[in-house]
Amino acid sequence: MPIKPPPGAEIRDLLAALGAEDAIARESAVARLTLVAPRALDALLRAYGPASPRGRVGILRALEPAATARIFPIAREALDSADADTQIAAIGVLRALTAAGHGTVSRDALDVLVAAALDDKRPAAVRDAARDAAGLPQHAARAPREDDVWTAALDGSLPSPDALKNAVNARRATARLTDLQRLVDRVRARERKEDDPARREQWRVVRGAVHQALAARNSRLALYDLRDSLLEPERLPVAFLAAIEEIGDASCVETLAAAYDASSRSGDTWWREHLASAFRAIVHREGLTRRHAAVKRALTRWPDATTDLLSR
Repeated sequence: MPIKPPPGAEIRDLLAALGAEDAIARESAVARLTLVAPRALDALLRAYGPASPRGRVGILRALEPAATARIFPIAREALDSADADTQIAAIGVLRALTAAGHGTVSRDALDVLVAAALDDKRPAAVRDAARDAAGLPQHAARAPREDDVWTAALDGSLPSPDALKNAVNARRATARLTDLQRLVDRVRARERKEDDPARREQWRVVRGAVHQALAARNSRLALYDLRDSLLEPERLPVAFLAAIEEIGDASCVETLAAAYDASSRSGDTWWREHLASAFRAIVHREGLTRRHAAVKRALTRWPDATTDLLSR
């Protein structure tokens, strides 16, 4: 037999106790609501809006163990509260959501935590709580925002796409090449786990920015990813083609021919022209002719596409 939610009167009494002056009464109410939260979720969510700041803190604390995706909007809103205690209670909920395995919601909760940890406008206690919840290292002296983002990303805790892209752009000329290559792999792994197409595209844009940073320094460390990406079903940001034009070599010829052949069937003229431009740049820079082994293989597998590319 399913467990019924507690009677409405009991819930109302417990919610009222969350605003009490007596700290013991408040803690007792939180403890009881924590136990019944999964069965009284609707009542708790309804009560949150009209509750006092103290009541909201108690509701957030009670909701934390439930860790259901339905509480993410309230936690995100609470993190923007002017009350530091409410923000810290929201961080507890977001921490629980990051570990709950809710796919996009868990990843978004982590993004929100990282952003809060790096927000210098927030109270120090809130930033420290967010850093701890997001698994970021604590520093005695705070580094600039981009430094925190960069360190976290290299350690495997990717922030929001926009924050990471800004950090990449700030370090494109100074970051270690091996760090940029490692970041390509981390962003690609995150991108492939993303269920939401728009969010996936945002991560793809970041990966393109990292490839541009490598190409600007004439590094082919992540050329393997550029080649593999050309055969993905979704159109790539132009940054990928710009990078492969800059640093691509003979190993890219076959993949470009394959992608160009596919573009002729898809009717994507924009993509087709950029592929042709990258192919021409590589052939001219590397001095490739029809006698080169890579060109011969491309002519064998994609004769029409490769002949068209060579004639341009």
